[in-house]
Amino acid sequence: MLFTADAWPGIADGSITVTFRTWTRPQAKSGGRYRVAGMLIEATDVRQVKARSITARDAKAAGEASRAALLARLGSPTADQLVWRVDFHHLGRDDRAERRELSDLTPDDIADLRTRLDRLDRRAGAGPWTRTTLRLIEKYPGVVSTALARHAQQDRPAFKINVRKLKEMGLTESLDTGYRLSPRGEALLREIG
Repeated sequence: MLFTADAWPGIADGSITVTFRTWTRPQAKSGGRYRVAGMLIEATDVRQVKARSITARDAKAAGEASRAALLARLGSPTADQLVWRVDFHHLGRDDRAERRELSDLTPDDIADLRTRLDRLDRRAGAGPWTRTTLRLIEKYPGVVSTALARHAQQDRPAFKINVRKLKEMGLTESLDTGYRLSPRGEALLREIG
């Protein structure tokens, strides 16, 4: 979920605990965890509500000055129009940055990462991709994802989703253009050859 920078302090201090969206389909799920500006939040409830049910208290919890301001941000929906309500709470810092730097891998770490990569490969309908993707990123750091996807013989959206899975494991980092291996990813590739 994306939030504007003016909402970040309120999310961090816990004063913003809900957001309203005009999605055509849900973009969050109850129990889902999302990263926002170096923070980790968890959605506790995701449901559609009629615009008329939004209260001044809801607007304040969403970081808006008033109900009218919130409705204006939503594009002034009609009273019966459904909007998505996402209640959430701040869990703390995004731990991926710390995880990426953990390059002193133990044998247990290596075994765990191998198991997770193997699981991702088994679930892939198009065949194994994890190690190929890591090696592509190692060989071509900072190369635009369109070119990397072509090398991997994947379409760009699927490739980017796969890289996000590796990023979640702390193995890759996003750059302004393209990606690079994290210290953890480099250490893993050294170990698995």
